[in-house]
Amino acid sequence: MSELELSRMFIALLCLLGMAHACGYACERFHMPRVIGEISGGILLGPTLLGFFLPDFHNEIFAAFPAQQEVLSAFYWIGLTALMFISGFRVQRRLDREDTGLAGVIIVAATGLPFFIGWMAPHAFDFAPYAGANGGELALTLVIAIAFAVTSIPVISKIFLDLKIMETRFARIVLGVATVQDLVLWIGLSVATSLAQGGDPDPAMLALTIAKTIAFVGCALVFGPRLLARVTQMRFNLIRKASLTGYLFLICFLLVAVASLLSINLVFGALVAGMVVGAVPNDEFTAVKERISDVSVGLFVPVYFALVGLKIDLPSDLDIGFTLGFIAVSSVIEIGCVVLATRLAGRDMLTSVNFGFAMNTRGGPGIVLASVALGAGIINETFYVTLVLAALLTSLFSGMWFRWLLVRGIPLMTPVSSAQTSESEKPSNPRD
Repeated sequence: MSELELSRMFIALLCLLGMAHACGYACERFHMPRVIGEISGGILLGPTLLGFFLPDFHNEIFAAFPAQQEVLSAFYWIGLTALMFISGFRVQRRLDREDTGLAGVIIVAATGLPFFIGWMAPHAFDFAPYAGANGGELALTLVIAIAFAVTSIPVISKIFLDLKIMETRFARIVLGVATVQDLVLWIGLSVATSLAQGGDPDPAMLALTIAKTIAFVGCALVFGPRLLARVTQMRFNLIRKASLTGYLFLICFLLVAVASLLSINLVFGALVAGMVVGAVPNDEFTAVKERISDVSVGLFVPVYFALVGLKIDLPSDLDIGFTLGFIAVSSVIEIGCVVLATRLAGRDMLTSVNFGFAMNTRGGPGIVLASVALGAGIINETFYVTLVLAALLTSLFSGMWFRWLLVRGIPLMTPVSSAQTSESEKPSNPRD
């Protein structure tokens, strides 16, 4: 790259990072999830606004030389990998014994039922016009099913942190359910991208792809934390001694590389790497994970979300009828399944609705689903815009809903009945 090309590249990054942080901060000031502002910053810089009214100026910044899109794509994937890595740190690993029954009900209702309905959706509606170049029937159906069921751990966690309800029983159950749900759905997405790479395989090949993915996850989560803890304490571990931050990034890149060699989506490898690192009981790792999160959230992740927005061309790619219909139907199904199941489990309507809205928060994973599916050629730009807008709008609504409840002092979760509630079930925090 010449000096002129380097200067244009840094100008592009300056615009993306600056707009992402400025719009993200503005959204936080108005009590909205930061991710909405970060993506909106990219939309403002992209073909939707700047490129529409000032196309030559837009091209001078983001299409200044032939290789610029490839360089920006590298930042896009680095940001996505960093997002999944730090998301793995936050995975909920424990759930109180008395909550496991309710969590199991919600897992089935929020994951199994919407996934099945999404799987059957192509029989009721023709999604073929929204498929990408590699969007075979099975791969596209998997993406649709995942889109119906996905929940965002990072965004719902941020909402709970902002509202100071992260330590409540309600939040613990939601995050525990979302952890299991997203792990299952990421396995499905990994299978979908493998299908997109090789076309629709025979049943034996499909079974092999699923087995490889599950084996990768199982081995990494069962043996990874112990192995990492032992290797970390080895006397001749020069990388750890040189830089603990660099050492943890090395673990991330290692599992990403292994996943890629197994034809498993590299983004899934980054998530598993974060889960492995997060499961190691090492006090030194705590401060390092915070540093990695700070750098990622300060630089790489905002640039990724801004680039997500930069790809959105609302004047050309927005199918308003399809988008509104998809958001409405998928949200009604997700919320309705959770409400029905928790009501049958003996919970009151308000508690059931709260769980439904929490599980319908699609945020980061919904956007990652859109990014990965578009990158693999499973969906086209119109479906990509739909999935991104679905993630933004459901996250916005959930944040507004829970803030509205707490401002009025309405509990997020009420006991089954005063007669049936044991001392261990009574919330220590009135917000529970």
